[in-house]
Amino acid sequence: MRGGPGRMRLFPKDRDLSEGTERVELRVRASDFQTRRDELEIRLDHFLTRYLPWRSRSQVQGLIREERILVDAATPDHPRGNGELLVERRPGRRLHDGTRVVIVIPEELRLPVTSQFPDELEILWEDEDALAVDKPPMLTVHPAGRHLTDTLIQKVHAIYGSRALPRSSRPRLCHRLDRETSGIVLIGKHPRAHSALMQQFENREVSKEYLAVVQGSPELEGGVIDHALGPARASAIQIKMTTVARGLASRTEWNVVRRHRGCTLVACRPLTGRQHQIRVHMAAIGHPLVGDKLYGPDEQYFQRAADGTLTDADLAALEFPRQALHAHRLSFTSPRTGARVEVVSPLARDLAAFLERR
Repeated sequence: MRGGPGRMRLFPKDRDLSEGTERVELRVRASDFQTRRDELEIRLDHFLTRYLPWRSRSQVQGLIREERILVDAATPDHPRGNGELLVERRPGRRLHDGTRVVIVIPEELRLPVTSQFPDELEILWEDEDALAVDKPPMLTVHPAGRHLTDTLIQKVHAIYGSRALPRSSRPRLCHRLDRETSGIVLIGKHPRAHSALMQQFENREVSKEYLAVVQGSPELEGGVIDHALGPARASAIQIKMTTVARGLASRTEWNVVRRHRGCTLVACRPLTGRQHQIRVHMAAIGHPLVGDKLYGPDEQYFQRAADGTLTDADLAALEFPRQALHAHRLSFTSPRTGARVEVVSPLARDLAAFLERR
């Protein structure tokens, strides 16, 4: 076998995220190993190590000994398998192009199916190519870190899985919102539409407007914040950003919508798409978002929230349990009709209730 692949994907991009993870099916492909089909021959343990880079070869061999690996049974007439999956106990079993391999995931490591009802999601707009949903606060958009189930995209897959879309039509996110941020998320229903919408994001042809509740009362009625952004290297929190002299160009247009006692509702239109842009920019002009644990008065609030040690006194000081940010308006071009589409999400109920009390 010539050459070798880089890191390989364990799960296909288009898998149904609403399903559980009792088993993972892989297929040996010569193209993944940069070799011809008739030349490919690879040991089972070597093949699995390519897909499980966080496990050593001895650990992979342990999975084989524990009878957690199934391989399409080979016969002299069918060296790549005859369609019958059998337990394979030999780490050195030779695999060829086209052979199916199944990893049976231990019960304690399986992700459960989405437990909450998918109809909790409000669909704001939809056509044959895309949909825009209203993300509630505190919902993670995609499985990551400690939030591996009941995410936005899993709920969307649960909805569209029931409509029996072909595997190639799994919906995919066009952009993301932080877990605490509420509002509009745009999703492509199939690869062609997703690619067209992503191109619009990259070309800055998608217009976005957020509503934010900021601390205090800005002296001006609005303006443009033009501060470059980069990593906050003085912070112990790796994801934190800050304004820097030679960072990524970043511009945010903002204006006051309504002033309240001790806080202000502002509309923010990011003219660039940097990480945490609105939060960093509003903090930079002296008006951080209410409830912002990372860019508010003390970043230790963020660390304590991550550790699960945030106290009632901390929450009282923050005034609001999440960053007060809502994706309010989104405008893009329909890949199907070429017409401009504008989607609007009313201010989230928790933010509206907070302002009513001020």
